[in-house]
Amino acid sequence: MRAFATLPLAALAMISTPVQAQDSKSGDDTEVEALRAQVEALTAQLAAVTERLDELEDTDAISPAIVSPAPASATTAPTVTASVPTEISMGAAAEIESEDGFSFKPFGRLMVDAGWTALPDGLGLSDGFDAEARRARLGVSGDIPGGFSYKFEVDFAGNEVDITDALIEYGAGDFDIMVGQFNNFQSMEELTSSRFTSFIERAAFTDAFGFSRRVGVGIEYGSGNVLIQGGLFADNLDDMPGSDRWSVDGRAAFFPEVGDTQLHFGGSIHYAEIGEGETVRYRQRPLVHFTSERLVNTGRFDAESEFGLGLELAAVNGPFHFHAEGYRQEVGGLPTMQDAVFHGGFVEAGIFLTPGDSRGYRGGRFNRTRPARTVAEGGIGAIQLNLRYDFLELNDADAGIMGGSQNALYGSLIWTTTDHTRFQINYGRLEYDDAPIALPSGEQDYGADVIGVRAEFDF
Repeated sequence: MRAFATLPLAALAMISTPVQAQDSKSGDDTEVEALRAQVEALTAQLAAVTERLDELEDTDAISPAIVSPAPASATTAPTVTASVPTEISMGAAAEIESEDGFSFKPFGRLMVDAGWTALPDGLGLSDGFDAEARRARLGVSGDIPGGFSYKFEVDFAGNEVDITDALIEYGAGDFDIMVGQFNNFQSMEELTSSRFTSFIERAAFTDAFGFSRRVGVGIEYGSGNVLIQGGLFADNLDDMPGSDRWSVDGRAAFFPEVGDTQLHFGGSIHYAEIGEGETVRYRQRPLVHFTSERLVNTGRFDAESEFGLGLELAAVNGPFHFHAEGYRQEVGGLPTMQDAVFHGGFVEAGIFLTPGDSRGYRGGRFNRTRPARTVAEGGIGAIQLNLRYDFLELNDADAGIMGGSQNALYGSLIWTTTDHTRFQINYGRLEYDDAPIALPSGEQDYGADVIGVRAEFDF
């Protein structure tokens, strides 16, 4: 410290000599004496500062640093320190985490659809080309200290703002408790995220029978290859208040690995009280969502309750996957006093045409496909071909309800370019029997063709 502080003294001494020489040459003794007096005064001040620094150093009052004397009237600036360090990690989106257990992560998805529907002439229905933003969602999720987590998501598609998920979850070992709005444990096809489905839309029965997110409380047990879910639910937030509907839903799945094959066996049960004086309606579009036409439709009818049973079967082995489901929906409290029974289901198989790729699966549902070589890595991504037979039966002659039946054969070609981007094209040939909308000739059996394409990304 002393050596550092005496450097200015040496510098001033060096300056003073040439100054004196220069002034002596000028012959102006008065200026020389004035400069010498200034140098001596500065030297005395620096010597005093050096002595003070040595005193402070001896008492360890300051750290070895350059210190400037502050005016007596100056106040000490406050020191700000972060009491809880935070960490920002980057994946598809930034995630902020603190050491005391809080975290915050944004997420979202955008799906844009377009295509054509070719319906029989004479029905008087709209067909041809159409397009829409199928999903445009933004949300946040994260953890809260004490074993809690949260999720909130909003969909902006269709020029509307709809809340999709809004829940708080508590985890205790193998158990999770959920409160809020979320999917009510019906069908593996329904619970698989739209980011990972093998067709533009899910199987016909999931939409026709009204599977959707609802407000409720649920509990989930998951350990090893066993999953058990159950809950008590009211209606969707969009239909509340004013709805008296409530339901009890449960689902169980067993998903062992046998050699290189991931198997899945599951089933679900659903009972709902619709509410006195309420009505139900079951109907479905021809594959794509951008058309508003439904060629199978029960129309609205009085009902008091629903009772549903579903079965699930799936397998994944390397590039191959298989998936099949069946569902039976019984509706009680009809004016005819005869319960109505409807059915739906599908059988699907798929294969990846690119080596090393396989359909993702985790925890009782299909999950993200991660290409072995993405386009960003110089590869072609993952290319997948899928075929599906899908049926929906909305006829029950004994109950006096004839909503028609839909039998469809679908094909899809999906190009997953990166972990978070996909493009796909779907084709569907649909055959209708006893359709509620008849041709001018009175014929109620006819067919339709549909093509749909989608571009999507998520983060």
